[in-house]
Amino acid sequence: MTALSPQEAEAVARCAASPMLERTRAWVAINSGTRNLAGLARMADQLADAFSALPGTLALETPDPAENVTADGQVETIEHGRHLHLTVRPQAPVQILLTGHMDTVFPADHPFQNERWLDNGHLNAPGAADMKGGLAVMLAALEAVEASPLASRIGYEVVINSDEEVGSFSSAALLVRAAQGKVAALTYEPALPDGTLAGARGGTGNFSAIVHGRSAHAGRNPDDGRNAIVAAGALAVRLFDIRGEGLSVNPARIEGGGPNNVVPELAILRINFRPKDEGAIARAQAALDEAIAEVATRYDVRIELHGGFNRPPKPVDPGAEKLFGLVQRVGSDLGLAIAWKATGGVCDGNNIAACGVPVVDTMGARGGAIHSSDEFLIPESLAERAALSAVTILRIAEQGHP
Repeated sequence: MTALSPQEAEAVARCAASPMLERTRAWVAINSGTRNLAGLARMADQLADAFSALPGTLALETPDPAENVTADGQVETIEHGRHLHLTVRPQAPVQILLTGHMDTVFPADHPFQNERWLDNGHLNAPGAADMKGGLAVMLAALEAVEASPLASRIGYEVVINSDEEVGSFSSAALLVRAAQGKVAALTYEPALPDGTLAGARGGTGNFSAIVHGRSAHAGRNPDDGRNAIVAAGALAVRLFDIRGEGLSVNPARIEGGGPNNVVPELAILRINFRPKDEGAIARAQAALDEAIAEVATRYDVRIELHGGFNRPPKPVDPGAEKLFGLVQRVGSDLGLAIAWKATGGVCDGNNIAACGVPVVDTMGARGGAIHSSDEFLIPESLAERAALSAVTILRIAEQGHP
């Protein structure tokens, strides 16, 4: 280590002594798949107990209503878990935001439920890297900051939501409110195994197109029917063909239909868009409107569209470059080589950046194979990443900006 102040060196030592691995192992033992409300309730309570070690006001916020289109074309309200929201020193001269998520992609009936140690010393466990290890890193860094004389200069909000893995629909408004007035934000998605951070991110949009046709006997009077499956397929092909120029399109599923002797009257097309920038969003939206009108007219069906572009693209703008530069300098002073690269993945960092707040969204532990049964956490990265966060926060407190 070089160029660390005494306060920073003390924070690094506190991070090294933090029980992050123990916390991570306790948290991965709780299944908190996004739709496992009982597991999310347990996880929220555990996190509330742990984060209550910090000063400020802590609440478990009621999620906003969110909708889903069912396989039979009905629009239903989906329940989500509560979101942890902590506010510390809102009157301090410098304000930052720290975010994470408590949910995982592994439902209660998924076979991947338990931890195991790999031969290379990595911890293979559900959510170990994405992102229960990251939550432990966040907490350790904040505990170290609170022990510093510089703590009084900085206030912060912490948001740990329960629905990030499915798009943050019930927590998006909370994230927007928490981002207001912040000079910077840190989000605790995992870094790559070699420590590389995510830089620019594309956006994402998820849609369900409900196609209403007309049933008829497939043998006696098929021409009286309006085949919803055919129309949904035509819409999928039409939209797939607009990909390119910074836009990927993935028609993911068509649901509907029934017996072979009945013209299907209902189909639901699920489709995902990945726009690189705002221009790609505009092209995709225009193509959606045009394709729906054309297909509806050609096949004499009615099409309802649900969904939207819920994660805006996240470019590395001058504010983000400045924050990345600070993190890189802190890493150098800690003996860590910090680099970043663009990625096609999305996270709450997209939403935060859209509020005009510079964000580094992979401040969590190093790990890999996320969203699979091979997910792993590199345990020695916990202390290094907590130190990276703690010193970054202390320098923002001292400077008043990234």
